[in-house]
Parts: sequence; C-alpha cells; structure tokens
Amino acid sequence: MKRGHWRAEPQIVCGINAVGALLNRSPERVLKLFVLENLGPKRFRRIGECLDRADVAAQRVTAARLDELAGTTKHQGVVALVSPSATLGEAEAHDRIGQLDCPLILVLDGIEDPRNFGACLRSADAAGADLVVVARNRNVGMTAVVSKVAAGAAEMQPVARVGNLARFMDFMRDAGVWLVGTDGAAEATLFGTDLRLPVGLVLGAEGRGLRRLTRERCDTLVSLPMLGAVESLNVSVAAGICLYEAVRQRSGSG
Repeated sequence: MKRGHWRAEPQIVCGINAVGALLNRSPERVLKLFVLENLGPKRFRRIGECLDRADVAAQRVTAARLDELAGTTKHQGVVALVSPSATLGEAEAHDRIGQLDCPLILVLDGIEDPRNFGACLRSADAAGADLVVVARNRNVGMTAVVSKVAAGAAEMQPVARVGNLARFMDFMRDAGVWLVGTDGAAEATLFGTDLRLPVGLVLGAEGRGLRRLTRERCDTLVSLPMLGAVESLNVSVAAGICLYEAVRQRSGSG
C-alpha cells in the first residue's frame, strides 16, 4: 500500500530507547547515528547490539553537537537522523480501513502537547491499533519529542493525517466503524460499552475535550469513572485505558 509522508525532510530521533527501537524494528530508516564521544560502555552496548542490523556507523561527536541536533529534547548521548516516518493520506487511509475486518482506530482531536501525542502513539502501538487518525492542522507534528516519548512507536504505528477530521469521521461511519467519543459528562461508561465491533475511539484535546463537530459525529459518548478528587485524566492515559478495554473485550477476558 502506497503511503504519504507528514514531512519530506529527515527527522531527528533522540534517546537510547527510541533509537534502539528504531534500529531493531526499522533499521533501513536510520541515515546517520551520532553518539556522545565519551558515552559509557554500558549505554553504548545497548545501541551497539542493534547496529549490526543497520547499514550505518556510529559517529562519535561532542555533547555540544548532540545538543545542537536535539534542540530542547533530552538525547541521553544518542541522536539518529532518520528518513521520514511513513503516514497515510486520506485516500490511503480509506483503502486501509476498507481492508480491515474489525478495525480498532484511535481518533485524536487536536492534541497539541508532543509528549501526550507520543504517549498516545506508544499506547496505540502496544494495543495493536490499526490506525491513528489526526487532523492535519489541529495536531502536533512528528517532532523529536514525540519520537522520544513514543519510544519507537512513532516510526511504526500507522497514522493518517487528514484535512477535515469531521468529514473523515463521516467516511468512517459510512464504512461501518462505530465511533465512540469520550466525554466526562456522558452517562454511559466505557466499561459498559461494546467495543468488539469495528470501533473508532475518539478523544479530545487537553483541557478542551472534543470539539462540537467532532462530538456530533460520534455514535455514542462514554465517560471513564472518576472515583477520586480529580475531574479528568490526561488524554494519553485515557487513550491507553480505552484501547486496552477494547483489547480486553475482544480477547474475551473478564
């Protein structure tokens, strides 16, 4: 299946876990690897064990050079220059959804915090989500912070970046995907909702929640029981709970 790209230029991936995951899972995407010149042998061994899979040599550089490459992202002495992460355009996303028997899709409405977006991608990858859908102009891009937090998932998890999220949700509904939005005021709860159907879990931005047009296109709204003093959960935490509840139901557990 042909895929589009979020960005044409190479991306920066920082941190031992994120770079190590990339070397293990998609070594062909690593263009250059920069390692702190005095990186300790234990840390270097964690990266060195993966280097044989990639046709690239580690370049020893100064801390100042790594800081320049990583910007404000903590690099842990390791920075990789990688080819752009493959993502789907709308036409490709349509095709992918049409090929799935019982899709599990995560729809994110305007996530602006790169750490939250990276954590959502990590949870989606871990839960085996078939696709993550975001709006082109209302979601943080695939930054170095996103890649580091996602720990390799940003480079592997299928993501569709669409021009109009509400219109794409209309397509999903027409394709037989049941759209389940999260809303703290909803009477129905996540745990009382059947997620064994083809489902799209729709979560809103930090603080604002779902936008009106996004909420209106959901087939149902659900809440997560809040038993303590706090009134809401971080969006990446909520995404993980929703995804794994779907996994639990589909596995027949509980």
